Amino acid sequence: MTVVTDNPKNEVIECACDQQKPAIDLQDRRWKLVNLTMKKHNYSPKALIETLHVIQDSFGYIDMDAMRYVAQQLRVPVSKVFGVVTFYHGFTCKPTGEHTLILCTGTACYVKGNDKMVEYMKQKHNLDPNQTTSDNKLSFMTARCVGACGLAPVMILDGQIVGKLGVEDMQAKIEEWLNHANQ
Repeated sequence: MTVVTDNPKNEVIECACDQQKPAIDLQDRRWKLVNLTMKKHNYSPKALIETLHVIQDSFGYIDMDAMRYVAQQLRVPVSKVFGVVTFYHGFTCKPTGEHTLILCTGTACYVKGNDKMVEYMKQKHNLDPNQTTSDNKLSFMTARCVGACGLAPVMILDGQIVGKLGVEDMQAKIEEWLNHANQ
C-alpha cells in the first residue's frame, strides 16, 4: 500500500508493513459480513470503526492480518487502524479466554476501590491486566472508563455490568461467577 501524507515535498511514502498480503479467507462467512459492512459504506474510511466492530464481534479479536486487510480495503494507513484498535478498550488484538472480566479503572471506580481489585486478581488468579490464564479460561482486562460511573465501582463479567459493590463483595461475585461458569 502506498500512503500519501501531507509533507512539504509531497513525497509518496511506502510502509513495508503495508505491503504484506493479509491471510484472509474470503470464503469465510464472517469475512463476507465484514466486506458487506465496508461495501455498505462504499469503502469509505469513515466505515473504519463499524468495520472493526464487525470483526471483533465475528472473530472475538482483531489480528494484524485483519488490520492490514481493512486498511487496504478502506485505503487508510495500517497505523491508523492499529491506533484505533489499540485505543478503544472494546477491541482486542488477541483471542480472549472463555470468560472475560473487564475492570473499570476510571476515576469514580478507582476512588471506590477498583485499584484493590487489580491486586486481588494478581494475588488470587496470577493475572495482571490484559492477560489470560494459561488454560484460556479467564481473561482479565481493564478499561479506562465504561461509562457507568453512577454504578461505581464497576466490572463487566462476560458482558454483564456489575456495580455498586464493595471490594469484598466484588471478590465474592468474581469467585461465584467463575465457579458457576466452570460447572
